[in-house]
Amino acid sequence: MFSFCKMQATGNDFIIIDYLENNLEYSYKLLAEFLCDRHFGVGADGILIVQKSKKADFKMRIFNKDGSEAEMCGNGIRCFSKYVYEKNLINKDEFEIETLSGIKKVKLEIEGETVLRVSVDMGRPIFNLQDIPVIYLENNYKGSIHIEGMKVYPLSIGNPHAVCFVDDLKKVDIEKYGKLIEDYKYFPNKINVEFVQVIDDSNIKVRTWERGVGETFSCGTGTCASAVIANKYKSTKNELNVELQGGNLKTVYKNENVKLIGTAEKVFEGKIDI
Repeated sequence: MFSFCKMQATGNDFIIIDYLENNLEYSYKLLAEFLCDRHFGVGADGILIVQKSKKADFKMRIFNKDGSEAEMCGNGIRCFSKYVYEKNLINKDEFEIETLSGIKKVKLEIEGETVLRVSVDMGRPIFNLQDIPVIYLENNYKGSIHIEGMKVYPLSIGNPHAVCFVDDLKKVDIEKYGKLIEDYKYFPNKINVEFVQVIDDSNIKVRTWERGVGETFSCGTGTCASAVIANKYKSTKNELNVELQGGNLKTVYKNENVKLIGTAEKVFEGKIDI
């Protein structure tokens, strides 16, 4: 029997397990597969593990519902930040979290004892194909590749992403093209896929297909990836409002650095015996 907290950020939901208190000896992969099952478990897109860090205030590990480990999660880290503050595990509004993609700085907007919003410094996007990683050997590469008629812009924001511009999100078969691009031969670690509709220079709409999960209501790193590529290739502004199925997020892309700003909410807490 151990305790957990279910949280969500713009519809992307997570089960948070505090390994500072719980001395558990379970496989993270099997734990994620069981807990994230929406019929037989708690139900979520992934699990977040709270651990001690020698490099930062905390360490966050993220496992998708298929048991695969992710390098980083923009929505997950906002939930994580709200959790550790409201659980009195830390008493400052700015701190650092170690992830597989490096140390991320977060800043909390607090009212009373409640975290209203979290700003995450997501760092610099990575465009180098080898570092994303992408296996693509054509000499005329200019930032995009073509996959089955889709023009795809690959980059990493801690996680690998492929951004595709579309005229109308309602007319795109997200599952068909999401699965196709996620597993395409160019992406050795698979890839997250963003379908982006530019509304104007301050607003975009995004739908995300996450590797190991499927379509989700929102993806934080995917939101940042979409904003960066929209700014680079569609001349949108540095500050963008991003409309997702689970709500809205704000991105700020300046000096080659991207920040993600949004809310996170506790859904419920409980105990489970496995």
